[in-house]
Amino acid sequence: MGGLSPERDVSLETGKAVFEAMQHKGLNALAIDVDEHITRVLTDRKVDLAFIALHGTYGEDGAIQGLLDYLKIPYTGSGLLASAVAFNKVMSKKLFQHHGIPTPEFQVLCKGQGEFQRSLDLPVVVKPSDQGSSIGVSIVREDAHWHEAVEKAFAHSSEVLVEKYIEGKLLAISMCGDRPLPIVHIIPRSGFYDYEAKYTPGKTQYICPADISDGEARQCEDTAARVCRVLKAKGVPRVDVILDSQGIPHVLEMNTIPGMTPTSLLPMAAKQAGIGFADLVVKILKHAQLDYPG
Repeated sequence: MGGLSPERDVSLETGKAVFEAMQHKGLNALAIDVDEHITRVLTDRKVDLAFIALHGTYGEDGAIQGLLDYLKIPYTGSGLLASAVAFNKVMSKKLFQHHGIPTPEFQVLCKGQGEFQRSLDLPVVVKPSDQGSSIGVSIVREDAHWHEAVEKAFAHSSEVLVEKYIEGKLLAISMCGDRPLPIVHIIPRSGFYDYEAKYTPGKTQYICPADISDGEARQCEDTAARVCRVLKAKGVPRVDVILDSQGIPHVLEMNTIPGMTPTSLLPMAAKQAGIGFADLVVKILKHAQLDYPG
């Protein structure tokens, strides 16, 4: 938990909750705040299995997964390749397009390419290609705010994703193996699900199960399952979509290490399915594996 990314504080919250759940279950657990000495800590403490509660860079992008594969320590969540591809929003969206999975229209901006011209009609969503927790994300509804939003995103990444804004319901579909958990409808009171709305109690309303038709729910679940297959996800990932007025779920991204904080979506969905927090932690642990056979 912890680590070196901008999402360090959220990761510490997730890690603390997971660690306490493991202790409650009587497991021989050790909480590790990750720094540049992580390799030595893992070997010195003779860790048998790693629960990855690291959000963001070095935790979700395949870096820690590759290290754990090298050290032959089974870990929770997806492997190196799936983690790296899912963490990069541009690469994952290109795969969604290739496989016919609905996703908002987009363009890519790269640092150093000169003046940044917008090719999509407003409104658009501007975000760094490789950050989580809505860090550096803006909704642009007027031309006057375009360059400010682009600069804000570039402050966190050398590559920026610009997406067509889709009007609809923001839904989160968590998968427990092949089984979808109840869908969560996210309604930020500000109208924008930013960092503050995500992590400040009372800033967002959550409805679980989502108030959608059975047909829409099946469409969302099928889409989430396709995303997980295409990106080779493992464990308990979460797929975020916008369900438009036509009942089409437009995929935004897949999160390989969903948050486990008091306001997080995965524990909320699991609770609705009758799975308590500590039992959810154990279920995630039971999915732990190496990315390579043998």
